[in-house]
Amino acid sequence: MRNSFKNFPDDRGHFESFGGRYVAETLMPLILDLEKAYEEAKNDPSFKSEMNHLLKDYVGRPSPLYFAERLTSYLKGPKIYFKRDELNHTGAHKVNNCIGQILLAKRMGKKRIIAETGAGQHGVAVATVAAKFNLPCVVYMGTKDIEKQSPNVFRMKLLGAEVRPVDSGSKSLKDAMNEALRDWVTNVDSTFYIIGTCAGPHPYPMLVRDFQSVIGEEAKEQIMEKEGRLPDLLMACIGGGSNAIGLFYPFLDDLDVEMIAVEAGGKGINTNRTAASINKGRVGVLHGMKSYMLQDKDGQINESHSISSGLDYVSLGPEHSFLFEEKRIAYKVINDDEALKAFQLCTKLEGIIPALEPAHALGHLIKIAPKRKKDEIIICNLCGRGDKDIFMVAKHLGIKL
Repeated sequence: MRNSFKNFPDDRGHFESFGGRYVAETLMPLILDLEKAYEEAKNDPSFKSEMNHLLKDYVGRPSPLYFAERLTSYLKGPKIYFKRDELNHTGAHKVNNCIGQILLAKRMGKKRIIAETGAGQHGVAVATVAAKFNLPCVVYMGTKDIEKQSPNVFRMKLLGAEVRPVDSGSKSLKDAMNEALRDWVTNVDSTFYIIGTCAGPHPYPMLVRDFQSVIGEEAKEQIMEKEGRLPDLLMACIGGGSNAIGLFYPFLDDLDVEMIAVEAGGKGINTNRTAASINKGRVGVLHGMKSYMLQDKDGQINESHSISSGLDYVSLGPEHSFLFEEKRIAYKVINDDEALKAFQLCTKLEGIIPALEPAHALGHLIKIAPKRKKDEIIICNLCGRGDKDIFMVAKHLGIKL
């Protein structure tokens, strides 16, 4: 067993064999500049002070750790707590990272912001911080996701962002990220790319993880205050992996704490309509990193599918691939129908409408909780609220609004 799972990445951005910087030569100087700026910022008390101030007074942190009493009673298993990051400003965990990255952009003197988005929660968070700091913002979004997430598209436009539709490939998050990277290569001098998940070339997986770790740091303190001990199990959904690593990272060396990340099974793990990149993927290189990803026998990227746009990604962050191979985190799968049922159950029992993303984590929680001991404690990350998904859910349930 390792002394620590938290000594990564190395100075080349590797989590053992995963990660790295597989990028165009044009981008290397900028990526090295970003790494340098981040290392300096980490040691600058004024950076930490401004970030903490914004997280408290603008985002609304700390988010509550809420005892889900009715769900606990219904499942007749362990005590279930929700880490309620859906109560953040903008309605999801994404804004934690965007605050950190916009402050880095300001520090580096960048005058233009770009981003990719799937469900639109990251796009909304980027548009929000760009508006606050008076910077022009372009968000790339697949046309399939624009159709599924029209409320968030309008929110981004209201906030002053330009939403650029991406009609190539699967018309989803992978393709939006491709277009954002092309934009960045073309406009390196003026532009800062705020990546929303813990993927991409180093230092992005590291800095997204660090900015999202506030979730787990708070949860650790809150559960000690409420229960006097650490939880037995942490659960989170996973697309690229930012909310999961945000909750898990502060607990990685607490070896008695089990961790489960729940992938989107889509129409089923045995179909080609899935987004389970760990459970159905192989190791490859995409978006500047080496990680697990969905691909055919020739190494061509397969299209992904999930009812949840935020989980509809063909790969995941390299730290997750590393932690999977180290067997520190278990990666499970929940399909569209199971997530829909969990979405409805949480809404009816707790009066909380979860996003379809954390509904996948809830779907697996509903499966396993009745089989576990009643004296256990589970924390599930409720990383987004479901307002954005109500039209999609209504459509799938055959309800006309």
